[in-house]
Amino acid sequence: MNPEAVGWSRHPVHVCNLRGFYPRKKKWDYWCIVGDRFLFSTTIAHIDYLSVGALYFLEYASNRYAEHVVVKPFARTPIMPETVEGSIQFEQKDTRIAFESAETTVRLSIHADSFAGQPLDAAIEIVRPAEHETLNVVIPWSPTRFQFTSKQHCLPSRGTIRWGNETFELVPDAAFACLDFGRGIWPYRTTWNWAAFSGYSGSDVIGVNMGAKWTDNTGMNENGILLNGRLYKLFDEVAIEYDCRDFMRPWRMNSESSDAIRLTFVPFFERADDTNLFVVRSTTHQTFGRYQGTIRVEDRTIPVDGIVGWAEEHRARW
Repeated sequence: MNPEAVGWSRHPVHVCNLRGFYPRKKKWDYWCIVGDRFLFSTTIAHIDYLSVGALYFLEYASNRYAEHVVVKPFARTPIMPETVEGSIQFEQKDTRIAFESAETTVRLSIHADSFAGQPLDAAIEIVRPAEHETLNVVIPWSPTRFQFTSKQHCLPSRGTIRWGNETFELVPDAAFACLDFGRGIWPYRTTWNWAAFSGYSGSDVIGVNMGAKWTDNTGMNENGILLNGRLYKLFDEVAIEYDCRDFMRPWRMNSESSDAIRLTFVPFFERADDTNLFVVRSTTHQTFGRYQGTIRVEDRTIPVDGIVGWAEEHRARW
């Protein structure tokens, strides 16, 4: 790790030229687009000894959920770009996922022959204005274990998802995309919390990113508030409190030494996964729900009332 890379920035300036350290390199591009009635997520990942292409869909009112995951063991492809602005494709038999970056847009093109038994095609355009600020952090565990993360919230989106004989529209001004871009050399055992949302408070567009556990004792964190395209880095730690015996109970998020974040998160759906391959294990509890409370930016206290987002716990041996 280049020590001068440690820190944070409002725009992604890092080149993630990872080499060696097999099988510790972990790379992913995760998109989640939250609309007014449903959300849709897609991921392309390569974790040294396998690659993954994944999709999931959740309709809020009905809790209708579907997921499709394709795993390619010992695959050399896809080649994951070294910068956030790079394009990437994943293809395996009946599944094709492409993220195509242009100057101020990203186009997601997705096809699956069978998504919960029905064909799915999605074409989504995400606007990424040049002046829009994002949260970019290098987390240093040690000189040989580190992670660059770019969390990008409140990105306006539009597009269409055709699933079987149904069509779902992502309506402009009512749909926001989030990118989680990760590149790093990770320890074998990992635990993290991630909680986030994007949405409206009156005429303000607000987004919050909160993390815990994985950044402990590193001197850095991934906490920040986005207000109308301007990032306010939160150096304060955020206490994320939840019941690990029942992830559907309300969560609470409070900044520890300021009133920047005072939030309650009430889940309405839990996406749970436990993959156990003995040496490799991944246990995920990702809950989706609505945020209530306040955030404080400079001298403004901004109400948060029912914005859809997520909060998760992830434990891995990988």
